[in-house]
Amino acid sequence: MYFTIAVIPSMIFSPIGEEFLYRGIIHGCFVPKFGETKASYFDSLAFALTHVAHFGIVYTLGTWCFLPIPALLWVFSMFIVSQVFFRCKLYCDSLWGAIAAHSGFNFVMMYGIFYLL
Repeated sequence: MYFTIAVIPSMIFSPIGEEFLYRGIIHGCFVPKFGETKASYFDSLAFALTHVAHFGIVYTLGTWCFLPIPALLWVFSMFIVSQVFFRCKLYCDSLWGAIAAHSGFNFVMMYGIFYLL
């Protein structure tokens, strides 16, 4: 039951909102000057840096700690995932391809958190 409560919003709201922001608005702002591929690097970097809060910044014993190695690994991983989402957008010629890929990714992540950790 808790899995369902957590996974449904993570498969709907995050992918729609984040894909419209990163692969839509941010990407679109950079395309005229840099082209599709380079613009994807900008939106992927923004996506990756935003997600460092998920893994790399922790609150322990009343203080915030930055964990540089896990943060760098996570940012690099999120950059690569973001590039995959961009390729899905290109393949489908629509943001809905990126949204579907993002939704599937979130499902797998949530499944891993709930059942494999």
